[in-house]
Amino acid sequence: MGCCFSKRRKPAQGGQRQEACQEPAAGEEKAPQYSWDQRAKVDPKDYTFSGLKNETVGRLPGKVAGQQFVIQDCENCSIYIFDHSATITIDDCVNCQIFLGPIKGSVFFRDCKDCKCIVACQQFRSRDCRKLEVFLCCATQPIIESSTGMKFGCFQYYYPELALQFKDAGLSIFNNTWSNIHDFTPVSGENNWGLLPENAVVQDYVPLPASEELKAVRISTDAMKSIIPITRGQRQKSSDESCLVVFFAGDYTTANARKLIDEMTGKGFQLVQTKEVSMKAEDAQRVFQQCASEFIPLLERGPVVALEFNGDGAVEGCRNTVNDVFNGTKVFVSESKASASQDVDNFYNFADMQMGM
Repeated sequence: MGCCFSKRRKPAQGGQRQEACQEPAAGEEKAPQYSWDQRAKVDPKDYTFSGLKNETVGRLPGKVAGQQFVIQDCENCSIYIFDHSATITIDDCVNCQIFLGPIKGSVFFRDCKDCKCIVACQQFRSRDCRKLEVFLCCATQPIIESSTGMKFGCFQYYYPELALQFKDAGLSIFNNTWSNIHDFTPVSGENNWGLLPENAVVQDYVPLPASEELKAVRISTDAMKSIIPITRGQRQKSSDESCLVVFFAGDYTTANARKLIDEMTGKGFQLVQTKEVSMKAEDAQRVFQQCASEFIPLLERGPVVALEFNGDGAVEGCRNTVNDVFNGTKVFVSESKASASQDVDNFYNFADMQMGM
């Protein structure tokens, strides 16, 4: 339909055939133009780094804009993708430092070794890799397969465009299962993965870019500025007392959660884990129990944001801070040390089922 060569024309006078795609004569209909005809053509070379050695390369914010990206056969390179993408595959890379901005789908490392990375993604996969050290934000359970010497830490990074890139990639800054690794091919008596030291310094692993072009990105690796809240994940808790705090959807939900994190960590409490998830009335009954009726009407506004804090006196600390800082805002806070442990288990068991963990 609409092909300009779909109808044979008779030869013009003089025996010469008219051009098949010439401009239509007066009175003839113009061939329709479709939106996909107007799209800029994508050149795969613009979204590929291949066969590089001893180079610093990257893409600035806005230059990938949700496309797929491929990195392959690179050695001793520093690679920075300061934008959101659809998926990224990294194949056969050796001794590289890699930063990957938010990835809407999966990142897949294959046959890589001795690489240090900072990655934010929906899904993390590795196969046949050796000695990767990864500061990770991953919305689902990271999976390693036939990989050894893998080390993981919590994503810690900031530049001004990063928050919007997370939104464009459909990722929540509060959904990060960086330490909940599933080893698809475990070996009896061995551990193919572990956690990076708590005091690991991001720049010691992935230095800031040295090229003039990439220096234009205003980067901070300060934990206090990190887009992703720094959580303990599956590290051993320092206390047997935790507290669950749940913020309900509104104009300032993210800002309020960040404010409480700053307040509580500033007082010496530890942030164990965070989660952003939608709840229904029956979920609230299971999680909030006697208090459920107070919070059910708030669930229609959108997802809730939950935080688990740990430390001696965490419940009292959370309740006092919420009363002082968020007076007038509906917030669920564990009532006592005795009930808090059950609150945490109830919420995160529900959240894990909801997210298919």
